[in-house]
Amino acid sequence: MFTGIILHSGTIESFEKLDNGARMRLRTTDPVPFDRGESLAVNGVCLTMLPVGDGSLETDLSNETLSRTTLGSLGAGATVNVERALALGDRLGGHLVQGHVDTVGTLIATANEGEFAVLRWSYPPEFSELVVSKGSIAVDGISLTIVDPDRESFGAALIPETLRRTNLGAARIGDGANLEFDMVAKYVRTLVLPYLPQKAQG
Repeated sequence: MFTGIILHSGTIESFEKLDNGARMRLRTTDPVPFDRGESLAVNGVCLTMLPVGDGSLETDLSNETLSRTTLGSLGAGATVNVERALALGDRLGGHLVQGHVDTVGTLIATANEGEFAVLRWSYPPEFSELVVSKGSIAVDGISLTIVDPDRESFGAALIPETLRRTNLGAARIGDGANLEFDMVAKYVRTLVLPYLPQKAQG
């Protein structure tokens, strides 16, 4: 479990495609050593870390992870957002994030407002019931507040600290982003779905 508050970044040192999945090596700015098997969210994707003797980390990615996230499109040198797993008693500064990416969105608009910025992403319309104004969403692992949503896109206002600390400060139109919708919203939708009127089949 994570919070979507990004305190450190990582740099991908290598990415090796395997017969089944891939192996990625990265190095983070976090000075605290990692334990073998520790979970780390990399651009919002929960991965199992295997520390390497030189201070870098290795992790294996399944084909499922590669098909559902943007990690397979990142190469050596790419900067990623990283967050260590939440410990009991830690402050919950963002929202509850599982590190289970639901889909990939695309950055479709940016607007600078002084040191601030408003970014807008498209997303598949089948998730529209989970996109609520002033609700939470994780974009590349960053906890953001949704503004001005519609059935195919949503915006988020970014403060200067978020732009400096995460990879969104260098985001460009057309970039993909891992999206994880609010966990509570997903549970509520599942619970109430059997009681909603069924849509007519066309």
